[in-house]
Amino acid sequence: MSAATGVLDRDGCVTHWSSGAQELLGYAPVEIIGRPVDDLLTAEGTLRHRDGLPLHARVHLCPLQDTDRDGGFLLLLTAVPEAATDTPRDSLLPQWIFEQQPLAVAICDLDARLLRGNEPMLGVGGFSEEEARGRRLTEILQGNAIEEVERRVLRVARTGKAEAAEPIVRLPGESKAHAWAMDVFPLKDADGSVRAVGVTASDYSQQYDSRERIALISEARTRVGTSLDIVGTAREFAELAVPRFADFVSVDLLEPVFQGELPAPVLPRGVTALRRAAHRWAAGHVPALDAVISATEVHPHPWSSPVARCLAESRAVRHSTEDPEVVRWLAEDPVQASLAESFGPHSLIAVPIRAQGVSLGVVLFVRYAASHEEAFGPDCTAISEDLVDRLAICLDNARRFTRERGIALALQRALLPRESAVHPAVETAARYLPAGGGAQVGGDWFDVVPLPGARVGLVVGDVVGHGINASATMGRLRTAVRTLADIDLPPEELLTHLDDIITHTAGEQGGEPTGEIPGDIGATCLYAVYDPVSGTCSLARAGHPAPVLIRPDGTSSVIDMPCGPPLGLGSLPFEAADVIVPEGGLLALFTNGLLSTRDRDIDEGFSDLRRALALPAASLDALCDTVLDTLCPEPHADDVTLLLARPRVFDEDRLASWDLPGNPAVVADARRLAAEQLALWGLAEAAFVTQLVVSELVTNAMRHAGGPIRLRLIKGETLICEVSDGSSVSPHLRRARVFDEGGRGLFMVAQITQRWGTRYTRTGKTIWGEQVLHMP
Repeated sequence: MSAATGVLDRDGCVTHWSSGAQELLGYAPVEIIGRPVDDLLTAEGTLRHRDGLPLHARVHLCPLQDTDRDGGFLLLLTAVPEAATDTPRDSLLPQWIFEQQPLAVAICDLDARLLRGNEPMLGVGGFSEEEARGRRLTEILQGNAIEEVERRVLRVARTGKAEAAEPIVRLPGESKAHAWAMDVFPLKDADGSVRAVGVTASDYSQQYDSRERIALISEARTRVGTSLDIVGTAREFAELAVPRFADFVSVDLLEPVFQGELPAPVLPRGVTALRRAAHRWAAGHVPALDAVISATEVHPHPWSSPVARCLAESRAVRHSTEDPEVVRWLAEDPVQASLAESFGPHSLIAVPIRAQGVSLGVVLFVRYAASHEEAFGPDCTAISEDLVDRLAICLDNARRFTRERGIALALQRALLPRESAVHPAVETAARYLPAGGGAQVGGDWFDVVPLPGARVGLVVGDVVGHGINASATMGRLRTAVRTLADIDLPPEELLTHLDDIITHTAGEQGGEPTGEIPGDIGATCLYAVYDPVSGTCSLARAGHPAPVLIRPDGTSSVIDMPCGPPLGLGSLPFEAADVIVPEGGLLALFTNGLLSTRDRDIDEGFSDLRRALALPAASLDALCDTVLDTLCPEPHADDVTLLLARPRVFDEDRLASWDLPGNPAVVADARRLAAEQLALWGLAEAAFVTQLVVSELVTNAMRHAGGPIRLRLIKGETLICEVSDGSSVSPHLRRARVFDEGGRGLFMVAQITQRWGTRYTRTGKTIWGEQVLHMP
């Protein structure tokens, strides 16, 4: 019967089931015949649809009587008209949701076979429900993503735990893959057993593309510009954009940018020469470009080139390779034409790199058909401009740093000694490493200062900070030390005067306060004076690490000496220490950057330094390299300066000295003694000048000073004549008038010697003159 009817036996089991009953309750005859009628009722006694929801219907149960006994019951079911209720029939709502849901919805059995699918889901594969029903997902669609979805369905059927996925699937008939958001969840019965698996899918390609764009731009803020290196920044940008946005990216800059300068505007209608800073290819494309246009190579771009036009017009350009402009460009640029023929690009974008209103260069993005079937669109132009804006900021920072570093390096090279100093009293070798392995320029400095009496001054200092200001401060301190050393001050007095200079300079500086402490405030310095005659080294330090002494037998120790405060504080006096340096010994002066690192404290640094200094080396320069390789194998956060000095002790046959009585007649004896000594040294040709110098200096000592008077000759690469007396009054060089009886002696000494001067001692002063020897 077409009416909704059924027949029950005497035990209440269904024996007959009409098509009307199947339509109303959802049960097919094979599913319900033989089952008790209680299965059609809810716990409350109302009729229940096959999907488990209550059914609004009228039920009539009529007995069927046989001749002698009851034959069963007739079940009549009548649906309540929709007009009789306020809402549509509850049993239809789930069906409507399933069929009218805009999301793709499917129901699979426990073996991942499709049971039902709504229209959006069936439309994904282009199948009807009859064609897809009973088939596995991988039998309907192909691809790795579909295989992964099927594995998830089987896993959910086994575990009963819902899962989510975002596969990228290219469906039949689509030009590109789409991003899908999928939920795979179990369908359980009242007992909690998994009876089927539901799958929902939503195409969110637009949201995915927007999310990828935001992620790419956000990643550019963290990955591009991690260093202040122009080439390194360009390389970071190329690695970011390939292959996520393009198959090939090149960053070409105008030549002045590499020198830290802002380039001049690019004139239109001309050939533009750009230097390649970096480029990158996507995987699968052999970088044959390296054999044609290598990184750091300059390549001319004709006006037809999108690169030249976007640079001159200061705007991004987007082209297909079939555009007339690109065809003309490839015809005029054989290098780019050969590359296009090899890799088959289909679209490109050229974006100028602009900073401070000036174009620094161009970024070229290219896509190939083999990797990106979708050409660059208007949205891609906006993305590329956002990315290049970030690159422009980072490149401009690197350019300005390059310029500042170049100025600081030039200043520092001009102020630091350019080569190892050659001095008869000491053999030296030095190394200076800026912080960051050359990426920065700091204020460490050293110097070797020739002093009277064949002595030598050794200086190592450390200025607070980095950059141009630190280099300028270093230059001021080095000049001050040189000036104070020229007047032959003892080490402790030199540091005292240097501290006063810094203190007074800091107090006299005007202008608005910057909140920064000047680099010379808190600077450290070590000054040592070595005398090769006595073999004694006098040292004083201002907040600086003590030097290391390596003896000829290979043992070493840190020199025990007082430590004064850093410069510019003016709180405590400075004290000197005298150390005997044995013949063949070695002095190591350095800044604290050599000792302390993040992984090593200063005590461990001293121990490592002493071991490194004891290693065998062919020369002092080789020993410097060995020490730096041992203690500084990687770039440091602080500057590193090392000065090695191997002092020499003069033999007695190079010295001659006499104590002279305070008798004017001894001047003639002094001249005679000097001439005899020069004859013994084989320097008879220097006797005349030397006798004049001795005569004038001894005469002045007797007239204007008191005893004791001592004459000393030192033979080295020059001949030094010294006269010491007990007075601290300094002689003055003046030009005598015609009728003056005196005042010509020092003037004559200054004329016939290479240089002369006065130094003060604890008992008086010493006037000296130095003359060049013409050795055979």
